[in-house]
Amino acid sequence: MPHKVAELLKDALSLPVEERATLIDYLLDSLDPQVDPGSEDAWRQEIHLRLQQIDSGAVKLIPWEDARRSLWAQLPA
Repeated sequence: MPHKVAELLKDALSLPVEERATLIDYLLDSLDPQVDPGSEDAWRQEIHLRLQQIDSGAVKLIPWEDARRSLWAQLPA
Protein backbone atom coordinates (compact mmCIF):
# COMPACT_ATOMS: atom_id res chain seq x y z
CA MET A 1 0.00 0.00 0.00
CA PRO A 2 1.49 3.37 -0.95
CA HIS A 3 2.59 5.49 2.00
CA LYS A 4 0.06 8.27 1.28
CA VAL A 5 -2.81 5.78 1.12
CA ALA A 6 -1.68 4.14 4.37
CA GLU A 7 -1.61 7.54 6.09
CA LEU A 8 -5.07 8.41 4.76
CA LEU A 9 -6.40 5.06 5.94
CA LYS A 10 -4.88 5.55 9.39
CA ASP A 11 -6.50 9.00 9.64
CA ALA A 12 -9.84 7.73 8.34
CA LEU A 13 -9.93 4.85 10.83
CA SER A 14 -9.44 7.30 13.68
CA LEU A 15 -12.66 9.14 12.78
CA PRO A 16 -15.93 8.51 14.66
CA VAL A 17 -18.24 5.94 13.03
CA GLU A 18 -20.63 8.54 11.60
CA GLU A 19 -17.79 10.46 9.93
CA ARG A 20 -16.31 7.25 8.50
CA ALA A 21 -19.72 6.38 7.04
CA THR A 22 -19.96 9.83 5.45
CA LEU A 23 -16.46 9.44 4.00
CA ILE A 24 -17.41 6.04 2.59
CA ASP A 25 -20.48 7.55 0.91
CA TYR A 26 -18.36 10.23 -0.76
CA LEU A 27 -15.72 7.74 -1.88
CA LEU A 28 -18.29 5.33 -3.31
CA ASP A 29 -20.04 8.16 -5.13
CA SER A 30 -16.73 9.17 -6.67
CA LEU A 31 -16.22 5.66 -8.08
CA ASP A 32 -19.53 5.51 -9.92
CA PRO A 33 -20.71 8.96 -10.99
CA GLN A 34 -23.21 7.42 -13.43
CA VAL A 35 -25.59 6.31 -10.68
CA ASP A 36 -29.24 6.09 -11.67
CA PRO A 37 -31.03 9.07 -10.07
CA GLY A 38 -33.92 6.84 -8.98
CA SER A 39 -31.69 4.32 -7.25
CA GLU A 40 -31.43 6.42 -4.07
CA ASP A 41 -35.23 6.41 -3.67
CA ALA A 42 -35.42 2.70 -4.50
CA TRP A 43 -32.86 1.92 -1.77
CA ARG A 44 -34.74 4.08 0.75
CA GLN A 45 -37.96 2.20 -0.03
CA GLU A 46 -36.19 -1.17 0.28
CA ILE A 47 -34.64 -0.19 3.61
CA HIS A 48 -38.01 1.04 4.88
CA LEU A 49 -39.67 -2.24 3.82
CA ARG A 50 -36.99 -4.33 5.53
CA LEU A 51 -37.23 -2.29 8.74
CA GLN A 52 -41.01 -2.79 8.74
CA GLN A 53 -40.49 -6.55 8.32
CA ILE A 54 -38.08 -6.59 11.26
CA ASP A 55 -40.35 -4.46 13.47
CA SER A 56 -43.40 -6.59 12.68
CA GLY A 57 -41.56 -9.84 13.33
CA ALA A 58 -42.13 -11.03 9.74
CA VAL A 59 -38.43 -11.83 9.48
CA LYS A 60 -36.13 -13.33 12.07
CA LEU A 61 -32.71 -11.81 12.58
CA ILE A 62 -29.74 -14.02 13.37
CA PRO A 63 -26.41 -13.10 14.98
CA TRP A 64 -23.55 -12.29 12.58
CA GLU A 65 -21.49 -15.23 13.86
CA ASP A 66 -24.29 -17.65 12.88
CA ALA A 67 -24.71 -16.00 9.47
CA ARG A 68 -20.97 -16.10 8.79
CA ARG A 69 -20.74 -19.76 9.82
CA SER A 70 -23.64 -20.60 7.49
CA LEU A 71 -22.10 -18.68 4.58
CA TRP A 72 -18.72 -20.41 5.01
CA ALA A 73 -20.45 -23.78 5.10
CA GLN A 74 -22.02 -23.06 1.70
CA LEU A 75 -18.70 -22.38 -0.03
CA PRO A 76 -17.30 -25.18 -2.22
CA ALA A 77 -14.46 -27.13 -0.64
